[in-house]
Amino acid sequence: MLGKLGRLFATVVVIIGVLVLFGRDWLAERASQRALDANVGIDQSAALPDGLHAYVCGSGSPMPDADRAGPCIAVLAGNQAFVFDAGSGAIRKLLRMGFPIDKLQAGFLTHLHSDHIDGLGELLLQAWVGGSRGAPLPVFGPAGTAQVLDGLMRAYEIDKGYRVAHHGPATARPSGFGGSAQVLALPDGTDSMTAYDRGGVRITVIRVDHKPVAPAFAYRIDYKGRSLAISGDTVFSPTFNTASKGVDVMFHEALNKDMVAALGAKLAERGRKDAAKIMADIPDYHASPADAARAAQAAGAKSLVLYHLVPPVPVRLIERKFLGDAPDAFDGDLRLAHDGMMVSLPAGKKSIDYTNVF
Repeated sequence: MLGKLGRLFATVVVIIGVLVLFGRDWLAERASQRALDANVGIDQSAALPDGLHAYVCGSGSPMPDADRAGPCIAVLAGNQAFVFDAGSGAIRKLLRMGFPIDKLQAGFLTHLHSDHIDGLGELLLQAWVGGSRGAPLPVFGPAGTAQVLDGLMRAYEIDKGYRVAHHGPATARPSGFGGSAQVLALPDGTDSMTAYDRGGVRITVIRVDHKPVAPAFAYRIDYKGRSLAISGDTVFSPTFNTASKGVDVMFHEALNKDMVAALGAKLAERGRKDAAKIMADIPDYHASPADAARAAQAAGAKSLVLYHLVPPVPVRLIERKFLGDAPDAFDGDLRLAHDGMMVSLPAGKKSIDYTNVF
């Protein structure tokens, strides 16, 4: 009897040893296969209800921030997708969110500051190869957009040749490379106009104040009775507030002037005069959180999401300080954006649904 128990014990020890030695690899393989089955080659957006869906792919600024990419909001309206600005690192986060790059109809630029376009080259490349495009991506923006696109296409020309040679022209279609500038020009005395109107999606371009950057634009997107507005960079702007009347969600940039002043004072104290001068300059062409709240209140927006946050807000403990008086200036739902946030506006409903994709 003791001999049988001993053999049983030895067998159990061997089995445990095998699991210890090889079980991790087996479990890792199983987990990897499940991830492949659940994600690869599957349109994650197909499960979304018809309506407007905003992907926050970049809620940060040029200041170093480990958690936030440069400014970028992507929008899915039915089966049509759009990207508004393309800050550094934003496109990789966008694709991680399951954004349907093959449904991308156009890109829209609010203005040509580097932090809003330094991910544009990656967007063009992903739209071309990842989106199987056969024609350049239309990119709507202010005067100068053609120059930016020409420069990017020249910079990526060598890469284009490598990809066509490697994958073949049937996969990396040469005709789909790059972008096609669609320059928007608002006539004098006109504060907004329709920039895009197809398949039930209407996108309105709005003049805003970001002097000395001019022109600078905001955008409003309407689809099946749901709407959202994206401010781009601006001070408190009545033109934006008027054109955003009644939107479900307003995305508005926000710069906390006291916190930026504190950064500037510390830089000056440490002899960083140029950097301190920049900190002193930037507040005069950005909106504070309270300004953004006043804009949302004036527009009658149901929800306000602050994005393009300056300076970075690395921990929740600082969020209240960053907001300042903003909660007192807006009656609706007020939130700070973070990368990976999705805001959904189902058609035929009044709900505003927030999801953390990652």
